[in-house]
Order: sequence, then structure tokens, then C-alpha cells
Amino acid sequence: MRRTIVALLAIITVGFIGTSTAAQTYPVKPVRLMVAFPPGGPNDLIARVISPKLAELIKQPVIVENRAGAGGAIATEAVIRMPADGYTLLFNSNGALAIGPLLSNVSYDVLRDLAPIARIASNPMLLVAHSNVRAKTIPDLIAFAKANPGKLNFASAGAGSPTHLAIELLQSMANVRFTHVPYKGGGPAMADLIGGQVDYYFGGLTTALPHVKTGKLRAIALTSAARSAVAPDIPSIAEEGLAGYDASIWYGILAPAGTPPGIIEFLHDAIIRVVRTPEIRSRLIEQGADTHENGPEAFAALINTESAKWARIIQQAGIKAE
Repeated sequence: MRRTIVALLAIITVGFIGTSTAAQTYPVKPVRLMVAFPPGGPNDLIARVISPKLAELIKQPVIVENRAGAGGAIATEAVIRMPADGYTLLFNSNGALAIGPLLSNVSYDVLRDLAPIARIASNPMLLVAHSNVRAKTIPDLIAFAKANPGKLNFASAGAGSPTHLAIELLQSMANVRFTHVPYKGGGPAMADLIGGQVDYYFGGLTTALPHVKTGKLRAIALTSAARSAVAPDIPSIAEEGLAGYDASIWYGILAPAGTPPGIIEFLHDAIIRVVRTPEIRSRLIEQGADTHENGPEAFAALINTESAKWARIIQQAGIKAE
């Protein structure tokens, strides 16, 4: 019995030393940051804003690699298969981490197969309306919709898209009914909104704001939980009477499950230092993004909470991906 205990203690000690040593020597070579979407999109732009500063802090190159496809699932699966040594990381959004697995069959479980490191940024969407609509605030919109069920129509970028889910969440929380008009992409939806063929649309903030400034569209409210540093004069839907409403698109960095805790902690600390840098904050605001500092536990809890929220909305609405 005594020999067994001694042997077990030896195994635990060796394992601890191995983990500790890995964290102390990491990194000794370039780190690859795999972005789950193509160049030029929000995921890519945010990753490329933070990667040079992160490289400076960890004293190793950070190589951004785009591995697009299947709504972010291809990059996610690729990172999961990589060694859990901290040298291949995933940059992905809630579309792939919390929503995608609810709408399509994927081979992975996010919280089983990945180790969250940090949520670093989010893009609120902006609810915009054609300039001639009668309901110009959230309270007015809800009151009109209650009195006229189905009369207001909302465009989306497609069934199951974040723009569609934002509509369904609004309907659910306000207990109203709109007419959903799905398009094949945000461009056609925005064009028809400007042309007056539809009444409302949840657009990307940086895409919609120029049309608001020219008077073609009217800004109603943001989908973030609070006001955004990007557009501080525009209220959030939550602030306008629907407490708890949040349909932002957020971004974070994860590693393969089994990555040593010391490496996760090292990366988290470095990433948060990057996000706190005034220059980086300013550049992210230019990209329409607010910054966050969620650590591994808070990030994992967020993924779990978001998955449950959107699972309920998807089931209620009977959403099927196109």
C-alpha cells in the first residue's frame, strides 16, 4: 500500500513539474493564431490589430492564419486536432462557438474540446430603419407591434444568421410579432432597407452608421447590453426598456483542451495587457468593436450561457439553417 502511495505521489509530482516547466519555458517558437473566417472580415481585422502587440509581449512572432469555411467550424476542428502546447490558438466568434453547433452537426463540443483563454472584443449590431417609418424608438416600435401584429417587417441576412436571431430575441422578450424577410446576405438586405422595401434591419455598426449620417436610415438602438464606445450617443435596446437584451457579436481566443494551465494563464495575462493598451483600444473602436477582459472561467461561462439562450430562441422560432 505504501509503495502504491509513493508511486502515485511520484506521478503527480512529475506531472506538476512538467506542467510548471512548460509554462516557464513557453514560448520558444512562433505562435499561430488561426482565424476562422476570411481576410477582411471583423474576425480577421481584430486578430490583426492585436497580434503585433501580442508578439511584442510574448517575444515570439504571432502568425495570423485564415482557415475559413463552414461558419467557423473548419478552423475550430483544425485547432482541436493540434497539440495542446499553446503554439496553435483559435480566434473565433460566438457565431461558431455558441450558435453554429445548434444549427448544424459538428464533430466537437466547444467546452469539452477547447480551453477558453479570453474574450477580447464585441461588435454590437445597430437596429436601423427606413427614414419614413412611424416607430422611431424601441418603446414606440413595441407598442406599434403589439397593436399591429406582423405589420412591421424586419430584413435579415438569412435564416439562422445573427441578424435573424436578433429579431427573434426581440420578438421573444417584447412578446410581439414581426414579419421576417430573409435575404441572401447583408448587402441586399441593406439595399432594400434604404430603398424602402423593408422597415427595419439589424446591420453591422460600421456599415450602417454612414447611412445614418447621410439621413438615408434612422438609428433606433444597439444590440449591446450597454452603450458602445463606438457610438455613445445611440442607446441600447436593453436601456430602452428590454433589460437583459444582448445580441452582440463577440470574439475570443481559445486553445486545444489539455493545454497546461500555466500556458493558458500566461496567454490570458498577455492578451489582456494588449487589450488594455490605449492604442489597441482606439484601433478596435475604429473597427466598431468594444473591448472586454473576460478570463478563462468567465469566457467559458459566457459560451455556456449564450448557447443556452440561443438554443431556446432557435427552438421557439423553429429556425433551420438555409
